Amino acid sequence: MSFIKDFKEFAMKGNIIDMAVGVIIGGAFGAIVSSLVNDIIMPVVSLATGGDGLKNLKYVIVHAKEAAPDVAAVEEVAINYGVFIQNIVDFLIIAFSIFVALRVIMKFKRKEAEAPAPAPEPTKEEVLLTEIRDLLKKQAEDKK
Repeated sequence: MSFIKDFKEFAMKGNIIDMAVGVIIGGAFGAIVSSLVNDIIMPVVSLATGGDGLKNLKYVIVHAKEAAPDVAAVEEVAINYGVFIQNIVDFLIIAFSIFVALRVIMKFKRKEAEAPAPAPEPTKEEVLLTEIRDLLKKQAEDKK
């Protein structure tokens, strides 16, 4: 039973739950960015490149060959660098978005850190020592 109890404590820690929420939101955010790149940015890029976007940019190493009576079909072998460039664009958008979000969060944290904390109330010992000091000052003034 201790294994289940230990696992439950581990799974219910705040950091694990925060991480799980982050992964779920990150997955959804990745889908949004992919849609932005595929459906908005790449059509504009295709106008500039005169084709249908970067997806079909490739370097063909071996061209495809149809099957002949005595020879099996050969599939095309190519380096799809257009898809790679598209994934780099996805990554850059995600990285920039995370950078901006973290920068905003850090700005708020700096403001919290810069706000002066209220002075702590004196302890009972400090209050007592202050009273003693004041009494000693008064006694010294009375003797003069």
